[in-house]
Amino acid sequence: MRLSRLVAVAGASVLLLGASACSSTGGKPESSGGGTDAGTADTPRMTIAMITHEVPGDSFWDLVRKGAESAAKKDNIELRYSSDPEAPNQANHVQTAVDSGVDGIAVTLAKPDAMKAAVQNAAAKGIPVVAFNAGLDAWQGMGVKEYFGQDGYIAGQEAGKRLASEGAKKVVCVIQEQGHVDLEARCAGVKNTFPATEVLNVNGKDMPSVESTITAKLQQDPAIDTILTLGAPFALTAVQSAKNAGSSAKIATFDTNAALVDAIKNGDVQWAVDQQPFLQGYLAVDSLWLYLTNGNVIGGNQPTLTGPSFIDKSNIDAVAEYAKNGTR
Repeated sequence: MRLSRLVAVAGASVLLLGASACSSTGGKPESSGGGTDAGTADTPRMTIAMITHEVPGDSFWDLVRKGAESAAKKDNIELRYSSDPEAPNQANHVQTAVDSGVDGIAVTLAKPDAMKAAVQNAAAKGIPVVAFNAGLDAWQGMGVKEYFGQDGYIAGQEAGKRLASEGAKKVVCVIQEQGHVDLEARCAGVKNTFPATEVLNVNGKDMPSVESTITAKLQQDPAIDTILTLGAPFALTAVQSAKNAGSSAKIATFDTNAALVDAIKNGDVQWAVDQQPFLQGYLAVDSLWLYLTNGNVIGGNQPTLTGPSFIDKSNIDAVAEYAKNGTR
């Protein structure tokens, strides 16, 4: 089942370039302000709603949104972005988009059961829906046409393999939102390939609480030699927690942001598992444009994977170049 999900991520890169070419008017490229250049589609104006489970202050979603805005600008789309970390509220945003008569919806499915009714209402109204970032195990049964993101379980397995190869002894995998299906899958994948992994749940909406909880865990168990977080802001907080606790535990993480570049360069954070959030946002919007203008469906009823890949000292300089544009 997991192996069937390994849709070549290279295809997503080809799609990104190909879609830009087919939707351009062929004139002088316009800057999107997000580090990419593209022409503008001459197709009729349409409206796409993007609804995520973003927690305020999480810079990961800035990258997703920039990708979505770049595609929207290129495709002559009005993008309506909204978010709420509480699943019932996120579902209400989806229903509001349906009631307003948008042309398409891109949505994250961190807690699929709470989102199912609203997503199916959209499909029943003939509004195409694509999912991205979270909900890989649920999207196909909800009337969703396409999915863009990484397989959290496979990403976790790869992280666990790397931890083992680097000689880690005891790992704490920090989940910032209990019940979030993709975050839970990441830690489960880590534990599959690195059994000496313990899960620590924290309140990701309260960063001082995150810091104190990780600090207390390190003080309680000096045998912990690695903290693995599931988001860049939490990795940077974990760095401070290790200092607070007088711990020599190493820090690694899933996901990136601009601040993490320096942390990897100076060794505060060992590495990051990247799922390319800019690409997720871009493909979610661009795929709806392709469907609405040409009936195209990407992925052959399988997810289009945007990760995982590792970022560490060996390749951080290349990533830093794009981070300057705010796209990595």
